[in-house]
Amino acid sequence: MGEEDSKPPRRDFPAFPFEPYPIQTDFMSSLYDFLDKGGGIAMLESPTGTGKTLSLICGAMQWVVDQRRKQRQPKPRRGPPTLNADPGEANHGGDDDEPQWMRDFDVTAADKKEIPRRRNSFALGYFDRKASIAKPMGGKKIPVEPVDDEEEYLVEEYESEEEGMGNGVGRPKRKGGRGSNWSSSDEEADEEEEEEEVTPQVYFSSRTHSQLSQFVKEFKRTAFASELNVICLASRKNLCNNSEVLKLGNTNQINERCLELQKNQKDAKMKVLNDKGKARCTKIASGCPMLRKQKLQNLFKSEVRDRGAMDIEDLVQLGSKIGSCPYYGARNMVRSSDIVVLPYQSLLLRSARESLGLNLRRNIIIIDEAHNLADSFTSMYNAKITQMQLKQVLCNLEFYLDKFRGRLGAGNRRYIQTLIMLIRSFLQLLLQFHGIDSCRNEQELKGKLGDTSMTINEFLFSLNIDNINFVKLHRYMKESKIIYKVSGYGTKLAGLQRDSIHSDSQGNDTEGSILSGFQALADIIISLANNDRDGRILLSGLKLADQREEKYIKFVMLSGERIFSEILDQSYAVILAGGTLQPIEETRVRLFPSLSLEQVHFYTCNHIVPPESILPISVPRGPSGINFDFSYNSRSSLNMIEELGRLLCNLVAIVPEGVVVFFSSFDYERRVYDAWKASGLLSKILKKKIVYREPRSSNDIDLVLKKYKETIACCDRTPKSSGISGAVLLAVVGGKISEGINLSDGMGRCIIMVGLPYPSPDVELIERVKHIEGLGEAPLQRCSEPFSGIPYDDCKSGFEVLRSCKQRGKEYYENLCMKAVNQSIGRAIRHINDYAAVLLVDSRYACNSSNRSPSHPTNKLPLWIKQRFVSATQGYGEVHRLLHQFFQFNRKKMPK
Repeated sequence: MGEEDSKPPRRDFPAFPFEPYPIQTDFMSSLYDFLDKGGGIAMLESPTGTGKTLSLICGAMQWVVDQRRKQRQPKPRRGPPTLNADPGEANHGGDDDEPQWMRDFDVTAADKKEIPRRRNSFALGYFDRKASIAKPMGGKKIPVEPVDDEEEYLVEEYESEEEGMGNGVGRPKRKGGRGSNWSSSDEEADEEEEEEEVTPQVYFSSRTHSQLSQFVKEFKRTAFASELNVICLASRKNLCNNSEVLKLGNTNQINERCLELQKNQKDAKMKVLNDKGKARCTKIASGCPMLRKQKLQNLFKSEVRDRGAMDIEDLVQLGSKIGSCPYYGARNMVRSSDIVVLPYQSLLLRSARESLGLNLRRNIIIIDEAHNLADSFTSMYNAKITQMQLKQVLCNLEFYLDKFRGRLGAGNRRYIQTLIMLIRSFLQLLLQFHGIDSCRNEQELKGKLGDTSMTINEFLFSLNIDNINFVKLHRYMKESKIIYKVSGYGTKLAGLQRDSIHSDSQGNDTEGSILSGFQALADIIISLANNDRDGRILLSGLKLADQREEKYIKFVMLSGERIFSEILDQSYAVILAGGTLQPIEETRVRLFPSLSLEQVHFYTCNHIVPPESILPISVPRGPSGINFDFSYNSRSSLNMIEELGRLLCNLVAIVPEGVVVFFSSFDYERRVYDAWKASGLLSKILKKKIVYREPRSSNDIDLVLKKYKETIACCDRTPKSSGISGAVLLAVVGGKISEGINLSDGMGRCIIMVGLPYPSPDVELIERVKHIEGLGEAPLQRCSEPFSGIPYDDCKSGFEVLRSCKQRGKEYYENLCMKAVNQSIGRAIRHINDYAAVLLVDSRYACNSSNRSPSHPTNKLPLWIKQRFVSATQGYGEVHRLLHQFFQFNRKKMPK
């Protein structure tokens, strides 16, 4: 054992598709060594353009292959190998926007037999907790001619083991008729024949479809593509090939109709709309025709294995050609795959993991693009319901109870009355809440999205509802299908009140509106079952532009530690990867604060480009010698804004092609732009470069970027007779451009960061800061007046809280700022032949490298920036000289 530990880290990775660069070998070696020493949690940072995805694949999968070779050598006959402890249960499937109670369904045992384990397919899948509680079962009830049949909207009799909302667990009584097979797949699960499970497995997770597709593309380039099986999961909407179901169009309706067909395995009737918008019934024998023949399902899987990795479109085409379901065909291969490719939600949500049958025990999890993991993780558990939604749900519940009171059992009546009582309490609290009445102008209102904060217990006690069992109430909403019943009946009535043409065109909106309100209510109810310290309840009032006032109740999850620990405890290793993970402390304190930095394996590599291709400089003073101070109290100074304009006037004369300037907010960008326009500085800038501005609407971003890119390309191709040498793009930290846009080559020759973009201290952020500040000692003092909550009049209240922090909270706030800086400047330098300058414009970035403190902003920059960082202490003349030399050198060495 000791001899093994002393072995040098592995340096050869034959699956890599070409000769790796030294930094790629270092990255793979570090990953392999981490896994070989027992795993745990690792944070691996590799700048974009350095082959991070390939390195992750080859490093992790080489270790997996080597482990399997070791397992095979002794030919184990006495129980499972060490890395195969606790094999998972039979797999289930997942869907984007598919609620947990919907996932309880599955195909029958006859549909899930023997899955060979040589080749698997690719598909992509999403889950959304926002919709995971309360979507209706059985599909949307399409408004048709008035009928007297109201039985389908009657809630099945529900048995409760106790009066009131005690600890007993209720269940719908089993009886014949519509909906009686609600959990038939659960009852049949034991009859299913489990496919052989592969160990150890690797779960690769990222945020978007495009990122997952990129992983698939990179995997195909490696030697593992012919040896290992990969599977991704997609939604029904993306993979379903039943034309009658797809006609429904809406994701929720497609999910519900598919599940309804699974439970009706005999003659099933399905309502669909004809070309004129009228409803008709279609008979389908044996449920969904795409799942009717097991032979075709087996043929589909066999074809997928033979053809290798296939994308979603290929899977759909293959399924349509064979006449089998690609959705179920793909997800039934999970257990026999070597790599499972998943979006965040399907891995991080416990309900999604269970429904997919994911067995994390002793397996490896890789989470890519992990710089925003903590935010993504906690936001999955946030919940919000507006005053308008509460009123709509209340109206529908009261009408439903009045209509069916005499036909509902005692259990159903009691639960529905409890829901009505809860909603009335919520509305009463919002009606008493006047947090924004004293606001004097629209600008003041815009900063007051969050006004009052309460702990969960304060909220419950203030409404006198602390005796309700919210877990049990939520279970009733899920199992009784009350959401579907009430929403369906309300939609039907709304449809009947319109003329036929009007109802056909707006019925979907009505149902979607009612359902979204019920889903929001269910989310809030289950949120109230959290531990008191895990989250906060926010009451907010916002006056809209048309003078309407929208108030809402929101639950904010403060820490993902308790939930993330489930993943850490079960898995062999969790690897957080990204282009820029610095500062890593921000992620650590939010997801695994009980672990010290010494217990986290951290590796960061240099950029693939040579040192002379990157020039990061701090710019403490402008051309006039004015010190740059873009702190909250000084940034609006006209002198400061004009000095920034003079700096840009000088830069556009020496920087070729594209310049991107990042501001702290849209409001500040607008203020600076207007000031430059009024002073004439903008016209001077326009003599050298065309100016574009990031739009607030993400729908317009592609058009702006297209024009920006075309301007740069045009100037690069044609003589500069007009004097125009490129373009300037004014962007915003935290906007679309700073997060996911590739500013390679001429689009990002110079990135300018204006100031330190500290986030606005709204109520949500302040509550999180206070939570983190209290991790190591007593939390900050809360308001002692019972149930009054903590009001926030403006940003000043937030800054006062920040000033009262000692260390943890203040450091977390600083780390948020530098994480945003790193993401923004990381948009440039995207490949080995790229080059760019990075200017950090603020005197707070200036430092003496010999005596700067560990908390200094420059110590939280990525390694590839920090190692080449220059602090221009001699003034703007030094900056101008360095930039002139840098661009002159790199333009000469660029290939013609």
